Amino acid sequence: MKAGAIILAGGKSSRMGTNKALLKFHEKSNIERMKDELQQVFDDIILVTNDPESYQFLQLKSVTDQYPGSGPLAGIHAGLEASDYEENFIVACDMPFVSAELAGNLVKALKHHDAVVPVSDGREHPLFAAYQKRVARDAVKCIEDGNLRIRHMLAKLDVRYLEDSDLQLYGGSNLERIFFNMNHPDEYEAAKKWMESGE
Repeated sequence: MKAGAIILAGGKSSRMGTNKALLKFHEKSNIERMKDELQQVFDDIILVTNDPESYQFLQLKSVTDQYPGSGPLAGIHAGLEASDYEENFIVACDMPFVSAELAGNLVKALKHHDAVVPVSDGREHPLFAAYQKRVARDAVKCIEDGNLRIRHMLAKLDVRYLEDSDLQLYGGSNLERIFFNMNHPDEYEAAKKWMESGE
């Protein structure tokens, strides 16, 4: 589809103790699996990382934060700024079960909205969401104002929130798994078991 996918791999992984993006599942790194999944739908994938050398093997376009130390908001800004597309899907690298089908459908739901953000089990997922390229401007304003929480930015945007019932229609058949994110070693172990069980 004529849209970009942006993977944020700029976190410090301090709780995991090692780089989450490079954790292995069946001999393939987490980020490689995410790339393979997203390439089924998206024409272009951008990696946002402050350590591009570690990801050269992916052969993806990579960009670094222009506002280092400003958290995911800086990653959103860098990815959108670098994208050649008006419509983009953004995902954090700690979500190993990313669904290309659901990602593509979130982008299709953008239309005139600034962003489409899933809300599953009452929890918003702004790092598994679709954004217009123009949102880069709003991200910069929030960073410069010292408001580094994504929710501060979303409060200023025209956001379409999709609840569980909508998400299931959009291809989110196993939402608990799709929105699973791994920050601690025990969550990585849980993800490996989930993958091995083939659920």
